[in-house]
Amino acid sequence: MRQTPSQTVGPYFAYGLTPEQYLYDFKSLVGNEMVSPLDHDRAITIVGKVFDGQGVVISDAMIEIWQNDGQNQLFGRFGTGTDAESRFIFHTIKPASVNGQAPYLSVIIFMRGQQIHSYTRIYFSDETDLNTKDAVLSLVPEDRRDTLIAKNKGNIYEFNIYMQGENETVFFDI
Repeated sequence: MRQTPSQTVGPYFAYGLTPEQYLYDFKSLVGNEMVSPLDHDRAITIVGKVFDGQGVVISDAMIEIWQNDGQNQLFGRFGTGTDAESRFIFHTIKPASVNGQAPYLSVIIFMRGQQIHSYTRIYFSDETDLNTKDAVLSLVPEDRRDTLIAKNKGNIYEFNIYMQGENETVFFDI
């Protein structure tokens, strides 16, 4: 027996994973509110867009983020078509450093035309010392590292994902 081929995103995607994006009358089981911004002193918001190779915003991608900083294990999901500006928005806490690694969020991108989802990370621009020492970030060519770093704007971090092109985000194989 051989493995069956991957499929592009099918109807289960909209109905089962991001129903709000397609105006179904029920909520997703997992959302973008990983913590209440008022309930935690490390509360942050991650905001961004997904762009195709021509720089056009992708309005029907699904983004998942995972974090585990040794104290908190959090997971969130958001469809870019849920927001009027086609953004993804997550309310979470800024992860702590573990074993000297820079704080980061794991990101998975699902979208039309992809047979296999893409993996990347979000690091934080205000963690320069830890970013320079991070083992994984150090594997990325220096001129591409900024594609993995969210820009700090108070307690809001902006992180855009470029699937292809001049500003292509670094993606990882797992």
